[in-house]
Amino acid sequence: MSSVPPLALSEVSITHEGGARPGPDGVSLELLPGEVLLILGPSGSGKSTLALALNGLIPHAVPATLTGSVRVGERETVGASVATLSETVAMVFQDPDTQMITGSVLDEVCFGPENLGLPVAEVLERAETALREVDLWERRTENPDRLSGGGRQRLAIACALAMRSPVLVLDEPTANLDPAGIEEVYRVLARVVSRGDRSVVLIEHNLDPAMHLVDRVLVLDALGRTAFLGDAHEILRTHTAELLALGVWLPVSLMAALRLREAGIVLDPLPLTPDELTAGLRAHALPALNSEPRQTAGIWDSPILRVSNLTLRRGRREVLRDINLSLDAGSFLAVIGTNGAGKTTLVQAIAGVIPPPRGTVSLAGLDPARLDVRTLTSRVGFVFQNPENQFVTYTVADELAHGLRLRGIDAEIVDARVDDLLGRFALTEAREQHPFLLSGGQKRRLSVGTALVAGAPILALDEPTFGQDRARANELLGLLHELNAGGTTIIVVSHDLQLVADYATHVAVMRDGELVGMGPRDEILADEELLLTAGLRMPPLIRAMRGLKEHPTWRSITRLDELPGHPDDLVSTPNGGAE
Repeated sequence: MSSVPPLALSEVSITHEGGARPGPDGVSLELLPGEVLLILGPSGSGKSTLALALNGLIPHAVPATLTGSVRVGERETVGASVATLSETVAMVFQDPDTQMITGSVLDEVCFGPENLGLPVAEVLERAETALREVDLWERRTENPDRLSGGGRQRLAIACALAMRSPVLVLDEPTANLDPAGIEEVYRVLARVVSRGDRSVVLIEHNLDPAMHLVDRVLVLDALGRTAFLGDAHEILRTHTAELLALGVWLPVSLMAALRLREAGIVLDPLPLTPDELTAGLRAHALPALNSEPRQTAGIWDSPILRVSNLTLRRGRREVLRDINLSLDAGSFLAVIGTNGAGKTTLVQAIAGVIPPPRGTVSLAGLDPARLDVRTLTSRVGFVFQNPENQFVTYTVADELAHGLRLRGIDAEIVDARVDDLLGRFALTEAREQHPFLLSGGQKRRLSVGTALVAGAPILALDEPTFGQDRARANELLGLLHELNAGGTTIIVVSHDLQLVADYATHVAVMRDGELVGMGPRDEILADEELLLTAGLRMPPLIRAMRGLKEHPTWRSITRLDELPGHPDDLVSTPNGGAE
């Protein structure tokens, strides 16, 4: 076996064109044969930038200055083409659709080996082997567009496997996936890793399904420097305080154990998976918890929102089918389901972003299909998954003022309201910046501010924590919690069922364009059959608590804040993804 590591970095610093500082900054490591290396770090630390340097996309395709050394096998990346390097390092990106270029699953997997100039027989053998490995061989004649989100990501992995590259780099491969898709991808990755002939570099926010795979972890700090490098489980367990301070995502089971520690229930070692949390708690004499029924906001009594017989078509296809629901003012509704279930379409129809048929949606008695834009936005604010889709001006202050000025509101009132929102969302110092130059967290806060500036009683958000690190996600969720406590009705689309458990009062479950369940949060999230039927999975904390048969009062816990203890900050899981 060669003593040359498949990948070696020495003092690597990367500065994007126009960037003020490098990120990553001075990173050194050697990837071991057959290992899974997890890269963690807050937003802006340079994780994805580092990934792009591993197969030469930086500096050959992406404008950036790279100092130090990146070696793939015995080659320096700066002296080799991306095509040559792809034979050693294969990439799988966050969005598989950006990698699909052919009309069939088989053609897609054949494309890479064909470009290596391999004989037809070898190309087909590689493609069949890779597709069987990801459970897609039987669908080889289909168009990739017909696959689910998880299926398309598995196809992207198959394309990488067909290159027979000894290193596989995955940049947040589950960020756009629903729970079922995440399960599919990690089942395939476990199979790939078990053979021991490939090294894997994994950038991931959603650590709960990943912990059983990873060997080592590289943690970058906010400036892109190496904070920790070593055994993943040891670092997560022994440097928890530092990781919390960095704002990176941690497994839900670990966050639960940290809260329990505050109540004197010490789990040693700290659990990193639901099974470990269950086992740790079963070894303790746990106190009985208050078993009184929890109160949630009422439903059906004084609805601010009614949806009646809503059906929407896209071409000849029904994307929403006979939706009926009602929601009280002051509720926090989470709309969940798999990719393509109709979640975003439903919420966009409610908010009037997609005009619903007349008479099918009522916002406090008003039909969004009959409202002009000014009136509609005064009733409901909508926040897109990508905040930049909403920005239309050149400064943060003007962005907040834009909608008010269109309504002809007095300038003094506009200025006062803008100043209030700038302070409320910690954007005062950025008031003259261009919205596109803000950080990810600032962009998200600004997008929420523009939706709220008119004082709308309903705020709808599509995957609000998508692409956010833990600190920024908690910041936003804390803001939504405050708004909800103040009476604003919140509607979110989310794949993150632990987020749903921690914040929502009600849950609507979508499947294939239909509403298959709606009700109070605890009732819906406890219905495992409903979730499985909709292609979903129980959140990690609920799965862990369900194993505590000896402690019945603990089995009904759904939220982290129901556990004994007093954590310093709000905690939840990432989006991963997202939709």
